[in-house]
Amino acid sequence: MRVLLVSPYHGGSHAAWADGFRRHSAHEVSLLTLPDRFWKWRMHGGAATLARRFLADWGRAPDVVVATDMLDLTTFAALARHKLGRTPLVLYMHENQLTYPLPENGDAGPMRRQLGERDQHYAFINYASMLTADLVLFNSQYHLDSFFEALPRFLKHFPEYNELGTVAVLRAKSAVLAVGVDFGRLEVGDLRLDVGDQSPISNLQSPLIVWNQRWEYDKNPEAFFAALYAMEVEGIPFRLALCGQQFGKRPSIFTEAIERLSDRIVHVGHAEPDEYRRLLWEAAVTISTAHHEFFGISMLEAIYCRTFPILPHRLSYPELIPEPFHLRCLYQNQGGLAARLRWALTHPVEAGEMARELGTAVSRYSWSKMAPKYDQIFEHVR
Repeated sequence: MRVLLVSPYHGGSHAAWADGFRRHSAHEVSLLTLPDRFWKWRMHGGAATLARRFLADWGRAPDVVVATDMLDLTTFAALARHKLGRTPLVLYMHENQLTYPLPENGDAGPMRRQLGERDQHYAFINYASMLTADLVLFNSQYHLDSFFEALPRFLKHFPEYNELGTVAVLRAKSAVLAVGVDFGRLEVGDLRLDVGDQSPISNLQSPLIVWNQRWEYDKNPEAFFAALYAMEVEGIPFRLALCGQQFGKRPSIFTEAIERLSDRIVHVGHAEPDEYRRLLWEAAVTISTAHHEFFGISMLEAIYCRTFPILPHRLSYPELIPEPFHLRCLYQNQGGLAARLRWALTHPVEAGEMARELGTAVSRYSWSKMAPKYDQIFEHVR
């Protein structure tokens, strides 16, 4: 079976997902991509460029086209219709432009030209692409549910012929298919042997807390550092590694925290693969305070490396963490976050045992287990 995977914003988690599926699929998977920059122009113009390349480079139609949510699938399908014919079209929703949270500061970030207001055109591209697709796949149940909760309100904005009846049609052809994760890249040979059979939280050094998410407003770093400041005031020892990508101007809280916690910080900024692996296996605790998370690859990577997770009881996180661990790992508010962090830092044996169990549990998201599910779905799409 020949699968064409179209990714107009090919970088970060989108690229990792596409490359992982290509490596692990039993089918012949080809990528048609553009670099991950100028995301608005990718959603506007990427379809035209990629359709032109497809028509020029592909001798015959693939058996299925799989596109990411950043593609205007309607335009792509229209421009390539003579070659595509009745080829099934699958839309994979990593994220969407309807429920992606906006920054509180409308003068900064990607929506500054709309003064913080959502540009409905990009949400409409997602909506029209879903109408065009034969099958729509969301990366989590939370993502699917939140989108379909918001979609009727979005359509009601329009003055007439607002097509509310399409909500049920789209829901009927939508399903959840989790992201596959390349846990193999986190294996570090001797390093795993050193720390994998015992909890890193029990090391003689102060326990290491790792931040491995983007340095952006939607990850809510203010709440993360507030919890760390509370531990600092209480005199609870810890070290800190601040990993993750930075795009443009970073939130000012990072500058403040790097200065205040300088004597506890062991790493700042993007970590190269070897360093990233080492930090995850050494880390005792990983924390998310995100306002936005449709899936959570970085959290799964940390958990796989036996790092104890402390996560909000919302977004996609309750799906990632098995229910027996919810009480200890998932928090409802800032006080709950601080309480769980305090417990993890002061109960290393119990936290370590839980981290080992969770590391085994999340292996269900490995590509070796997820790729056959992808293959089966794509084989039967009509």
